[in-house]
Amino acid sequence: MTRPLSDWTVGRWLEHWAETTPDKEYLVYPDRGLRYTFRQMNDRVDRMAKGLLSIGVRRGSHVGLWATNVPDWLTMMYACAKIGAVCVTVNTHYKQSELEYLCRHSDMHTLCLIDGTKDTDFVDMVYRMLPELKECSRGHLQSERFPQMRNVVYMGPEKHRGMYNTSELLLLGGLYDQDAYRGICRAVDCQDVVNMQYTSGTTGFPKGVMLTHFNIANNGFYTGENMDFTPDDRLCVCVPLFHCFGIVLATMNCLTHGCTQVMVEKFDPLMVLASVHQERCTALYGVPTMFIAELNHPMAGLFDLTCLRTGIMAGSLCPEALMRQVSAKMHMTVTSVYGLTESSPGMTQTTVRDTFEQRCQTVGRPYPYVEVRVVDPITGQVCPPGVQGEICCRGFNVMRGYYNDPRATAEAIDADGFLHSGDLGVVDEEGCYRITGRIKDMIIRGGENIYPREIEEFLYHMEGVDDVQVVGVPSPKYGEEVGAFIIAKQDFRIAAEDVLDFCRNRIARYKIPKYVFFVDHFPLTGSGKIQKYKLKDEALKLCAEQGLEVI
Repeated sequence: MTRPLSDWTVGRWLEHWAETTPDKEYLVYPDRGLRYTFRQMNDRVDRMAKGLLSIGVRRGSHVGLWATNVPDWLTMMYACAKIGAVCVTVNTHYKQSELEYLCRHSDMHTLCLIDGTKDTDFVDMVYRMLPELKECSRGHLQSERFPQMRNVVYMGPEKHRGMYNTSELLLLGGLYDQDAYRGICRAVDCQDVVNMQYTSGTTGFPKGVMLTHFNIANNGFYTGENMDFTPDDRLCVCVPLFHCFGIVLATMNCLTHGCTQVMVEKFDPLMVLASVHQERCTALYGVPTMFIAELNHPMAGLFDLTCLRTGIMAGSLCPEALMRQVSAKMHMTVTSVYGLTESSPGMTQTTVRDTFEQRCQTVGRPYPYVEVRVVDPITGQVCPPGVQGEICCRGFNVMRGYYNDPRATAEAIDADGFLHSGDLGVVDEEGCYRITGRIKDMIIRGGENIYPREIEEFLYHMEGVDDVQVVGVPSPKYGEEVGAFIIAKQDFRIAAEDVLDFCRNRIARYKIPKYVFFVDHFPLTGSGKIQKYKLKDEALKLCAEQGLEVI
């Protein structure tokens, strides 16, 4: 029997397990011997939440979280959830212009960050973005460019000019009035927005997807139900928490089932294999490229993976041959989830009880309490089984909307409450869905959604570029790579390396074109519209001529 939808907030779920199984391990970092029980985690979250209140964060405040899967990522996210603040997740691949856009558009009140990655110094980037920060005292940030920004919090013990650090917030939290804190927590409602994730839409400009406690907690719960999760499961989380894959399908699944999360801070196949072996993980997630890296690692045979039983492979098309290898060598009954950020993210999922063919060839059936239908993109009529149309859904999983963008929200969610995915698919007689293509020309590279319009707008600013079109080019490693077709201005010489140099350190690395082609014109329809599908065919032809392997 399907369990009814829950109206518990994210904070209430954490408190439930802290009361019910206080000494059970909840969060484990094997590489540093860090282990938090549910009670320890809840206590730390309460102190962090009160620390955020002490620096002016309130119900509805937008708190940015720019970090890899560090231990206090979840502490900060849960702290926001407890007091009704909105956690705005930031992609760690972002460069300065992308961060500035997000901070402005989201009306960010507080930004929490780590040092950065090997590619980007986050602290240095924030000082360049907010030069006032070095001159102000903590909590007194005033910026003309970012008028809503009041605080920057460094997630660690080090001190930086103008920034709080998490140690200070925990100390401030110990001084906050407990009765007042309890009253604030009680006021939080499951229909409040708890998470905002930025995703590009059909226009290519990032939009803030508003997700509620009700959206993500229930989505995580039914994801776990499809894999028969119980409190005895231990999930190895090596996908980034700033995506729905990590924060919903992984974290909310564990939170609503009372499971243990075994964390990998940043994906490394050897660390994943060692973590599964050492912690006896029962489940593992990843995009296809992650599973390929784990299977092909030269030390893979040294680890005992017989503890694994299930997991999720998603983010891009999952090849049948890879699914068979994962099943045989990693002992997993792998499921797949289909959806998008706007659907929190799951619409459909295969289950551990489905046949191997269903789990390979389809994306499963709708989640409980979610209606999924295939509609003709032109007429809006529902398509019968076997007939291709646009995948749409309606239910608890549909986002609240795009932040400060009612027009885009109305374009995505129709008058009947159905969210339009922009993806093409069919449903079979058994009610399983299969994705067949995209109305949108989105590129999916190794699980990252890339929108051509965004890259085209960026490349238009390069000197010498007259026109540009971006398409997806098949890739054996990532599923798709970015290909850019450029028409250079007359009497102006540009080389592919010039384009790559223009992109480096200005846009996220995964968005930089892998292939750059120079052409004299684009194929057009009779009405003058560019035929992108012909550009994709041309990309394959040019790659073949240049001896480049793409499929």
